[in-house]
Amino acid sequence: MSATHTRITTVPFEQVCRRLPEVAAKHKFSVLGVHDLREKLVSKGFPFARECRVFEVCSPQQAHQILSNSIEVASALPCRIAAYTEDGRTVLSTIKPEALLGLYSAKGGEQVAREVDASLIAIMDEACAGGAPG
Repeated sequence: MSATHTRITTVPFEQVCRRLPEVAAKHKFSVLGVHDLREKLVSKGFPFARECRVFEVCSPQQAHQILSNSIEVASALPCRIAAYTEDGRTVLSTIKPEALLGLYSAKGGEQVAREVDASLIAIMDEACAGGAPG
């Protein structure tokens, strides 16, 4: 069983990347930062042709719930959604929250992990859909 969720679309990379923050907001997630890994590698002298961005996303309510019980989970936060290109398509990928939670002795976090998981899947599905957010 995979520890990640992946969505693949023919919607152009830039369009998916523009949509992701507005779709995340609709699900009460904020984008805390975006890392353009291609740009970073190139700026350090390592040519890299593929697009690759990592979006740090967070639901403050759910982060508060899990951190209040298990502060050590902070090392796995915020959640990340990677956007990259592969074979002319756009790919979104994220680590399953329950898989991350399994790395810790966090008590009572399973329900929060399931809720975050459902939100991340919905965010990726909607960002890949290509239409205006509903």
